[in-house]
Amino acid sequence: MTDTRERAAVERELRSLIAEAARLDEARVAELPADTDLFGPEIGLTSLAGVTLLGTVDKRYGVDVAALDLSLDSLQSIATLTDFVAAHLQSH
Repeated sequence: MTDTRERAAVERELRSLIAEAARLDEARVAELPADTDLFGPEIGLTSLAGVTLLGTVDKRYGVDVAALDLSLDSLQSIATLTDFVAAHLQSH
């Protein structure tokens, strides 16, 4: 699998996890631009939903975002979270 295909697969799955954590329709989240803010009005992730998402990402990918990204900049958007997770998967 190429890096681009792997990143796309990670993004698709993360969008599904984001939809589940935010209790949104998966198809709606799938259509959003990659630069959509996770805590912005389109997704509206709450702090509790964010913690749920981080736990799910850790279980699914073995990437503890909270421990590896202390500033949590990776939670800015769909793209930043995808880039962060994909980069850690490639390095391990």
